Amino acid sequence: MLSLTSSLVCLSVVTFFLGFLATFFPLGRYYVRICLYLSCLVGVIAIWGAVVAIVMALQGMKYDVNWVIGRSFYYVAGKVLGIKIEVEGEEHMGTRPAVFLCNHQSFMDIFFLARMIPKRTSVMVKKSLRWTPVGPFLFMSGAIFVDRGNNAHAVKSLEATGKLMKQAHVSVWMYPEGTRHSSEESNLLPFKKGAFHLATQAGLPVVPVVTENYWRIYHQGVFEPGVVKIKVLPPISTTGFTTKDIPDLMERVHIEMLKSFQEISQKNEVKRDISVSSM
Repeated sequence: MLSLTSSLVCLSVVTFFLGFLATFFPLGRYYVRICLYLSCLVGVIAIWGAVVAIVMALQGMKYDVNWVIGRSFYYVAGKVLGIKIEVEGEEHMGTRPAVFLCNHQSFMDIFFLARMIPKRTSVMVKKSLRWTPVGPFLFMSGAIFVDRGNNAHAVKSLEATGKLMKQAHVSVWMYPEGTRHSSEESNLLPFKKGAFHLATQAGLPVVPVVTENYWRIYHQGVFEPGVVKIKVLPPISTTGFTTKDIPDLMERVHIEMLKSFQEISQKNEVKRDISVSSM
């Protein structure tokens, strides 16, 4: 009884301290919310996700694991952090199999991916993630690991992925910028060719998914609740395309995604300004 009482007292003190930091110190609030986010990430994906992945994999449903765990993580983390997502054009997510391409801003993208990833969709990730806390989950959910430091292995991975997508009717989620890019200015990095080679070789459509610039709610030292807009653009067919068409396809997708990225970011910024001025 004494041990239980001591534990409850300690927990209360820690909770009060964290609440104090979050309330009166902006930087403290940032780190408290980072801890909450990571706790949700580890709890839902690394622990609960691994259990679910084992069960679903044994039932031949490993490519639906991302959808089940993703929605679970979004629900839990969304409630804890007070972040909501509004989606425009979600009907285009029904295009399958397809190569879904999304802009990449920060590690918060996992939260937005959790809300958006459709059923029977795998993710392409760098090989080093295999040895992280989410590694077992990624492996059992059918993730495709790519060795970015070895071009020959990367090419073979793309070829194998294209065959898998067509044979198993599985889509793939990728970040064509290749790395995270967070900035107050709404812009995109140049795209890497891998995703477009994959789509062209497999003859599958590309579906651009654009997450607005969420700099206002998350960047170094800032982590706030809010609403984030995601826009899904119509699918782009690659039927009949060859490697010669890849540069034009890359340019087209980049232009369309950048235009949407800037439009939804600016539009929502105007809405927020009007809302603040009317208070």
